[in-house]
Amino acid sequence: MYPTHLRTHTYHGLAPGPALLVLGAVHGNEVCGTHAIGQLLQDFDNGVINIERGAVTFVPITNPLAHQHKRRFGDRNLNRNMAPSAIPQDFEDRIANALCPLLDAHDVLLDLHSFHTGGAPFVMIGPQNNTGTLEPFALADEEMQLALHTGAPRIVEGWLDTYARGVQRRAANVEAANSRSQTLVTNPNYGVGTTEYMRSRGGYAVTLECGQHDDPAGVGVARHAILQTLGLLGIASGKPAPVAGQLEILRLIEVTDKAHAGDTFVREWRSFDAVKSGDVIGTRHTGVEVRAQGDGFVVFPNPRGEVGQEWFYFAQKRM
Repeated sequence: MYPTHLRTHTYHGLAPGPALLVLGAVHGNEVCGTHAIGQLLQDFDNGVINIERGAVTFVPITNPLAHQHKRRFGDRNLNRNMAPSAIPQDFEDRIANALCPLLDAHDVLLDLHSFHTGGAPFVMIGPQNNTGTLEPFALADEEMQLALHTGAPRIVEGWLDTYARGVQRRAANVEAANSRSQTLVTNPNYGVGTTEYMRSRGGYAVTLECGQHDDPAGVGVARHAILQTLGLLGIASGKPAPVAGQLEILRLIEVTDKAHAGDTFVREWRSFDAVKSGDVIGTRHTGVEVRAQGDGFVVFPNPRGEVGQEWFYFAQKRM
């Protein structure tokens, strides 16, 4: 049975200020944000935390169909091809038609996620300020401050342009586009998710990856980030904790797709495992080795990834 509504919770301060949107479970099996939001809603209602200015909206379960089935997506990945649809073709299109107006109505987005394999939390940001055609942006300084205050020890950039290059390769595959899923992953807009959409509407946003899906510490990571963001924006009383030390900033360089169900990793990779140039990362079903193109890091390794979609990313330290 398909869910018929999207549940949100909004608190308005009695003084003017920015509007923050906090999302949990954009991917239905990533529930650290959902649990953290649930805790904080009780704190707001019990007067433990006070909203003083601006507004904050929480969406504990952004994809209720995926959450209902305890999986990443319902009909497709909600965090791709994020845009309103005049003629919705699937459940995620209908959710986007409710979610995009919410994004339009807010200034800042904190999107809470988790990941498949082990590793430390990290936060993803958008581009530096630019006037290009792919993702023009003018709020990089504000976005960096938000990223720094989430508490994640590592910052990752370069998502959309790296994804766009992957789309170009997929589009060159004449066997693609035999299904809706393959049509989507060869669409240049498919790399646009919640944060990219928010930037395109004049706001700024970060994606916080709070840890591995089943790590109970992820709830605390998500809760801390929400409180830090509320303090940074002045929406809630209290100042945010200071930014801790020097953080590592990595840039995504390349995405490698899974070409066949028989493609396998040579080991159980975790996000940000370091590799040297030429190290073997995986083996194609044909026996061809997939090697690191330089010194860097494996990011988002997904041994259960779908054929024709992302298998892993390769990142290097920002120069």
